[in-house]
Amino acid sequence: MAQQPASSSTHADYVMGRQDYILYAVTIFTWGSSWFAMHLQLGVVAPVVSLFWRFSGAALLMLVLAWIGRQPLRFSLRQHVWFAALGTCLFSTNLLMYYTAGLTVNSGLLAVFFSLAAIVNPLMAAVVLKQPLQPRLLLAALVGIIGVALMFGPDALLNNKDGVGHGLLLAAMGTLLFSSGNMISGRIQYRGISVLSANAWGMVYGSVVLGLVAVVSGRPFIIEPTLTYMGSLLWTIVFSSVIAFFVYLTLLGRIGAARISYTTVLFPVLALLISTVFENYEWTPLGLVGLCFVIAGNLMVMRRRKSEQG
Repeated sequence: MAQQPASSSTHADYVMGRQDYILYAVTIFTWGSSWFAMHLQLGVVAPVVSLFWRFSGAALLMLVLAWIGRQPLRFSLRQHVWFAALGTCLFSTNLLMYYTAGLTVNSGLLAVFFSLAAIVNPLMAAVVLKQPLQPRLLLAALVGIIGVALMFGPDALLNNKDGVGHGLLLAAMGTLLFSSGNMISGRIQYRGISVLSANAWGMVYGSVVLGLVAVVSGRPFIIEPTLTYMGSLLWTIVFSSVIAFFVYLTLLGRIGAARISYTTVLFPVLALLISTVFENYEWTPLGLVGLCFVIAGNLMVMRRRKSEQG
């Protein structure tokens, strides 16, 4: 019999099944590959406009899927406030913070800051969702974050531009917004609203926020008519937004914030593997040691405690 999603009070004792591992792998693949796809969009179109196209397209697709799946789309004003908060934290401002931070902060340091969500998530969950802290998983997250730092190496982490302090502040805010979005999604799911319905409306509000930012900042709503840009945009709409967020937030409701947050450590690993193939990234001995740290941390996350093994 397939396992049922765990409640917030039983996440610590929840034993991951085959379906959870599949969702875990899909999350890592879809988001890990999105970094390369987003890199292909840089140049002609302003990042905020590319994000607007991404989440506008994703919102439309999610609404269609919710309608086909007979998921409710009519909600109260109070519920729409939660959807707007979800869209603001998870489907717009967090990514915009990282795009802007990337102007002065090296991508390696950004990856480390994003992976800090592996610690921020369970801490927030303990306060907001009353989920118990699990020291073993916090230690695993710390091991993984150290591994990410080693993979990029000292040169990559220190080679930044003027204004790095402002960029790091934006990166920290982006991580806090991402984790806050996780907590909001957890609250919404606890109230019995499906992930599909919540994501559909959340992406609508997220695209509105991005559109307003683009208008205020004077960015033209243009599309680069090239196969590279259109292909990468389609990838981020379908895989990085619709599939990735649905799978990730579904898994969040099943296994809890502590375990799911380790995927933020694994995203940079897959991104570097893709860069190895397409951008000739060269692994160093220090990078390989870092990879071992990340793998060790992941094994700590997945390993069942003796008390769980019964």
